[in-house]
Amino acid sequence: MELRHLEYFVAVAEELSFTRASRRLRVVQSGVSTVIRALERELGAPLFDRSTRDVALTDAGRALLREARATLDAAQAARDAVQEVVAGIRGTINLGTMTGLPLVDLPGLLGRYHLEHPEVTIRLRAATSGTSGLAKSLVDGELDVAFLALADSPPAGLAARELVVVPMVLLVRGDHPLAGRERVRLTDLAHLDFVDTPPGWGNRVIVDRAFAAAGVERRVTVEVANLGAVPDYVHQGLGVALVPDWDLSCADDVHPIALSGVDLRWTLSLATSGTRRPSAALRALLAMVDQYVRASP
Repeated sequence: MELRHLEYFVAVAEELSFTRASRRLRVVQSGVSTVIRALERELGAPLFDRSTRDVALTDAGRALLREARATLDAAQAARDAVQEVVAGIRGTINLGTMTGLPLVDLPGLLGRYHLEHPEVTIRLRAATSGTSGLAKSLVDGELDVAFLALADSPPAGLAARELVVVPMVLLVRGDHPLAGRERVRLTDLAHLDFVDTPPGWGNRVIVDRAFAAAGVERRVTVEVANLGAVPDYVHQGLGVALVPDWDLSCADDVHPIALSGVDLRWTLSLATSGTRRPSAALRALLAMVDQYVRASP
């Protein structure tokens, strides 16, 4: 088994298409097919299901994918170590973030990084799947680093450190019956219409657990895959919302109310693989992050 075999396999697994994988690898499709067949013969198991119009990973293929990525990462780390000595920092960083995240000056961070390390390519993925999707991509090796809103300890295989912790507040429109209150309890919010992010987002996990623990039912009538856009839907009268108390862009008639009787806090963390050694390029980025985190209120 050669690294080239694993590179071809990962390309097909990620593209789920021999045609797209061949374009990505810049080799003829027959060459990709030949390498995959040779790898399957060596391993003694089919790696892809080709029985339908679409290509799909078999159980054996899924088992190989994580190990193949780890092997390629290790090989790249070895190359990076040599290149760092010979020609400075080079490579590629796959960075994941949630949509609508104002607590990190991401353009400023990446702009400075590019200025200092112009030979490094950064691929930025703003994931609508929230923390759960980003964490899975980190574990699977699709991402090298990600900003996550963890409600618990990081999943197995990840390492994370806290960047910012902020309390959560209730947003209501000025004509809502709760408007003008300084504090509200979860029991005051029973059966109200809520605007929230989809399941799997860190803030949604925190709020769902709090209501379940209090035995209070609520209705989520609008799900928005962008936390920064939630106040806009509150402004339109579509519901109330529980959000982190950061500098959200709210209309004049949308007001925050503190919570009473429960301590809900939202935590922004920076996560990396706990099993793969970070490249020189990634270590340089991690060293800069704290300078671009905006303080909480």
